[in-house]
Amino acid sequence: MNFIDGLKKNSSKIIVENGQIVKISKDKESNITKNQITKKWTDWIDYWSVDFDFENKQEIITVKEENEFVEKWAGDYIFENEWQSFRTKQNADLERKTAPQKINKNKTKIAIKY
Repeated sequence: MNFIDGLKKNSSKIIVENGQIVKISKDKESNITKNQITKKWTDWIDYWSVDFDFENKQEIITVKEENEFVEKWAGDYIFENEWQSFRTKQNADLERKTAPQKINKNKTKIAIKY
């Protein structure tokens, strides 16, 4: 790893190595240590949110047709962030279960963004 030679003493760098996030540090005596940050797949996710009824709000755009503006469906839906969880520097925990949500339809599309 060529970047290790350029790493200053008492500094560190975070890299992706073999599909894992690794922190490489160099101390004041130029000793190198590696600490694997990712232990499981959820360590890769810092934020996720859920729309419990994704197809309830069409994305409408305004287009010009001849000499007038017309509203048309863009063919997609607007993601409404109804529930979310994210990591912060103060709190590294990430909730993996949403709050209970009542679904009033027989059929609905739930969307997840991460």
